[in-house]
Amino acid sequence: MRIHIATDHAGLDLSHHLIKHLRAGGHEVIDHGPQSYDPLDDYPAFCINAAQATVDDRDAGIEALGVVFGGSGNGEQMAANKVVGARAALVWNLSTARLAREHNDANVISIGAREHTIAEATEFIDAFIAEPFSAEERHVRRIAQLAEYETTRTIAGRNVNQ
Repeated sequence: MRIHIATDHAGLDLSHHLIKHLRAGGHEVIDHGPQSYDPLDDYPAFCINAAQATVDDRDAGIEALGVVFGGSGNGEQMAANKVVGARAALVWNLSTARLAREHNDANVISIGAREHTIAEATEFIDAFIAEPFSAEERHVRRIAQLAEYETTRTIAGRNVNQ
């Protein structure tokens, strides 16, 4: 599988570890930055690029997921979710990692690098990658509603205030 990763300065050590770990697991890893430590770097472009590449690959039929992380993972998730078609989930334990894929077909995982050990974060990412989407009708329906709102700013037949 192709894995697109991005971080900021807070996650640089995790990034270096993950690149080695994921490649050792047979994955193709594309690093969207940063390449070096800069305590004043800005994560939005890195995370948006990783999320966009993930969406583009999936649209092209390439099996791909995204991994974004920073201090808390919150801003990185927000940045990734600005990409149309990205479904980035903030993950903080094994259950949320698995459910993000199983129920929400999340295509990007976000993790707080300062909130977890490297071993924990790696375990969450491995679980996220391994978990398939259930494709249950209720989950498919809800994901379709999110995509509809993302492109039309409404959900047909639902009371969405504008």
